[in-house]
Amino acid sequence: MASAMQHVVEQVTQRITDRSAGTRTAYLDRIRAAAAVGPARTELPCSNLAHGFAACSGPDRLAVRGATKPGIAIVSAYNDMLSAHQPYAEFPAWIKDAVREAGGVAQFAGGVPAMCDGITQGRTGMELSLFSRDVIAMATAVALSHEMFDGALLLGVCDKIVPGLLIGGLSFGHLPTVLVPAGPMPSGLPNQEKSRIRQLFAEGKASREDLLEAESASYHSPGTCTFYGTANSNQLVVEVMGLHLPGSSFVPPGTPLRKALTEEAARRVVQGDSDHTPIGEIVDERAIVNGVVALLATGGSTNHTLHLVAIAAAAGIELTWDDFSDLSAVVPSLAKVYPNGSADINHFAAVGGVQTLVGELLDAGLLHHDVKTVAGPGLDRYRQQPFLEDGQLVWRDAPAKSLDPDVLRGVDDPFAPDGGLRVLDGNLGRSVIKVSAVSDQHRAVTAPARVFDDQHDFSTAFQAGELDHDVVVVIRNQGPQANGMPELHGLTPALGVLMDRGHQVALVTDGRMSGASGKIPAAIQLTPEASAGGPLARVRDGDVIRLDADRGTLEVLVPDDELATREDAPANRGAQFGTGRELFAAFRQAVGRADRGASVFTPLQAQPADVPA
Repeated sequence: MASAMQHVVEQVTQRITDRSAGTRTAYLDRIRAAAAVGPARTELPCSNLAHGFAACSGPDRLAVRGATKPGIAIVSAYNDMLSAHQPYAEFPAWIKDAVREAGGVAQFAGGVPAMCDGITQGRTGMELSLFSRDVIAMATAVALSHEMFDGALLLGVCDKIVPGLLIGGLSFGHLPTVLVPAGPMPSGLPNQEKSRIRQLFAEGKASREDLLEAESASYHSPGTCTFYGTANSNQLVVEVMGLHLPGSSFVPPGTPLRKALTEEAARRVVQGDSDHTPIGEIVDERAIVNGVVALLATGGSTNHTLHLVAIAAAAGIELTWDDFSDLSAVVPSLAKVYPNGSADINHFAAVGGVQTLVGELLDAGLLHHDVKTVAGPGLDRYRQQPFLEDGQLVWRDAPAKSLDPDVLRGVDDPFAPDGGLRVLDGNLGRSVIKVSAVSDQHRAVTAPARVFDDQHDFSTAFQAGELDHDVVVVIRNQGPQANGMPELHGLTPALGVLMDRGHQVALVTDGRMSGASGKIPAAIQLTPEASAGGPLARVRDGDVIRLDADRGTLEVLVPDDELATREDAPANRGAQFGTGRELFAAFRQAVGRADRGASVFTPLQAQPADVPA
């Protein structure tokens, strides 16, 4: 019997439903009309259809020509530069064989870009990172636009890739669609040791060779990086939303179980039984809330305060930062995975992982159980984990309780009574902060500001010893309109050094931090951004800033009338060409606010009452 829903979770879900009624109805009308028409290839002119099967051979060619079997699109973010995506090289062949055995025909419909934020951290290429999400969404739409398909498999893992695939897939919300993960690399150098070497390097106490040795021992093989950043947050969140097969997120690549799960995902999208649910019907208000709850309960990436808002909008649902904040107040913190603890994602999976987490949250009424998923109706299916028995894929109940309470706990004994993300408000605007890795004594900081318009200027000041005191470091003109909202994770080691010297330290920025944001209290994604006239443009060196994560406030202690009359500092955007940045000028002009998902897409509008759908 299902547990009663926790009342705040129920209230927030209803609030989202009411707020989104017009746009969600318009979205559902659109995708249901597309579903009613059926596969468009049956009506394509002969020349068009012939192009669609020209590269097919044998039975596949006959099936596509005659439109007698389901056509399945493979859209992949494979490249062999990203360790997380390198395993996808083998997947299309597996999928084609499995789809053929299940009675369909799979075609590789298109590839989407996949950039590595680990490579571009601190480099100008990072200014393309957030925008790449929307490029990926558009590339997914291009792949599916040929009107040849009855279903889709979307292959992606990392930071912007999964949100982009999902946004693009939701434009074809009438298609049954399964997201296919690739799994994490084996555990390497412990993440805390890697962090220690990074801080030593920042202080000049470790050589470049020492640092490279540590980094390469941490990132050492195909598979996803093992810390709980945006990539692994993606996997956990979309599984709890019902878009992965149960228990598939953290199965390592190169294993028989990984191959079997990939083949089963292919079979599921072909099968036209009662479980055959279009992705636009799966991603509803309850699924979105489930994703937010899972993120909060595990201290997941702050990037999802952007991505989940944009994903929801693609399904006609309006999700706000207030929804995150209200849910965070009642969702306990149940996981300690680096940077929130010492364990990595493989340890998390070994002690029960997603399945034990889902069971705990369902039993506490914190997740909606009555949802649609790619595995069939109801989230209780996600209490089970996959195994191979005599070569056959089976699911069995996962441990009801965590096997290691230092990594994963139950609702009755959480690490903290509330979630890992909070919203800050005040006279500087609105921002988010990840507190799951910040110790209690560092959650409130009052100190003079030191203002920079570029992260490299901060590094220069740190190396010169100019910041060896209590300080709130302000890095502005890093918002989506200014330069694409790059991650500023490279600041973390130097800020950690200042904190370890006993100083009060915080960061305030209209940019982003990595999903691996750690022990520094960081008010990020501040909106309105400085380059759009936000108050951060009027902060000066020496202004006292108070950040209080427990109270949910961010303030500069300057009289409001004085702050309002100051002139904005120049929007020092620097050169915006090189590494392809000049190609994204239109994105910088069109992008929306951070609290609306920092998207270049126009939100879906409700259909006027007097206009036919």
